[in-house]
Amino acid sequence: MLGVSAAGPVGDLAEGPGPPSAGGIAEHDAWAVLAAVHRLGPVGFGALLARYGSARGILLEAAAPGGPERLAEVTLDGPIGGASGDGRRLGSGPAIAIAEATVTADRTLERIHALGLQVVTVDDRTYPRRLAAIDMPPHVLFVMGSPAALDGLAAVAIVGTRRATDMGRAIAARIATNLVAVGATVVSGLAIGIDGAAHAAAVRAGGTTIAVIGSGHAVLHPASHARLAASIVTGGGAVVSELAPDVEATKGTFPRRNRVISGLADAIVVVEAPARSGALITASWALEQGRPCFLVPGPLGAPASEGCLAFLREFHDEARIVAGIPQLIDDLGLADHLAGPGVPASMAATLADVGAAAGRIGRELAVGRATVDELVAATGWPVASVLAALTVLENRGLALGVHGRFRTSGGLAGTDPRGDRPGPGGHA
Repeated sequence: MLGVSAAGPVGDLAEGPGPPSAGGIAEHDAWAVLAAVHRLGPVGFGALLARYGSARGILLEAAAPGGPERLAEVTLDGPIGGASGDGRRLGSGPAIAIAEATVTADRTLERIHALGLQVVTVDDRTYPRRLAAIDMPPHVLFVMGSPAALDGLAAVAIVGTRRATDMGRAIAARIATNLVAVGATVVSGLAIGIDGAAHAAAVRAGGTTIAVIGSGHAVLHPASHARLAASIVTGGGAVVSELAPDVEATKGTFPRRNRVISGLADAIVVVEAPARSGALITASWALEQGRPCFLVPGPLGAPASEGCLAFLREFHDEARIVAGIPQLIDDLGLADHLAGPGVPASMAATLADVGAAAGRIGRELAVGRATVDELVAATGWPVASVLAALTVLENRGLALGVHGRFRTSGGLAGTDPRGDRPGPGGHA
């Protein structure tokens, strides 16, 4: 016997409100309840769905006399649990946990709703299409913010080390700003370092960014990024987890989170990664999922670059170097977005009398291109033409050059090439 009676699990939980009646729980809610079962992993969840046909059917079986014993005998091998045919079974631990979940289902759902979370199941039409295409996608996503943000037209993940250098943070911010300028969603993991720099830059640029966390929302990790998470949601993005609200972050939750980061993106960019960085796990997931993987190469001997350089060497046929931000935008197939017809009225007015060449360079500066090389790559113009246009902008007080890098200034600093709202200004 598994220690579960027909009326519910033994112990204190048996004093709860009792299991749901046969018709008392909706299918969508049943998915959420099962996703909150701590000892039920994605393999077991998938095997049970294959056996019982629905999440509601699983809970009803768990609440029935002898149900937990039958759940425990469900095999995990085959197309969902692996093709080894080793006869592994769900076991008594998860079976008892599911039975206990039938007793606490109402409390579980109340907790989810109280936190303002939306539940998106793999059966929902709103489930992000990129994530649905990977092997064994999460059965349930808990979303704070906009579920529609998970399915943008273009999405690129930016990840890297928590121990980022100042240069690494600046590069991550510049990449994120430029991705926002071409209409892409920025995906990352909310961690301190590269992740946080990418999210914050996307928010400042008025773009959409998705944070995938390795904990539940009620125990947000890292807690120091709670304000950043709130700004992501306010800006139309989302903070998402496949873990129930009160699940603490552990060493094992982050690899699961990393596969979701890459799964939500069309491509992934690693900015800085030491030899054993979790960002490299995300890069490996990306390659396994068939997603393009780009790495920023750093100086030889720099600890923050060791992982990127080693990855580029090991996967030289699959991984690609970030040769520059304009080149990255082009490699991602997003360069055409820069040539769109929408130029905001404020920018058009500011650049009205500087000439076509200086106007083009002014728009490129506004999306974060900061060096002559980047401007040449973006426009295809000779160096002399770019320098002449920069001189015009500097003379009008619309650009400022410091140590070979340029940023917008004066009236151009407050304009955004994507609309009449505060823009990134200068991003050096």
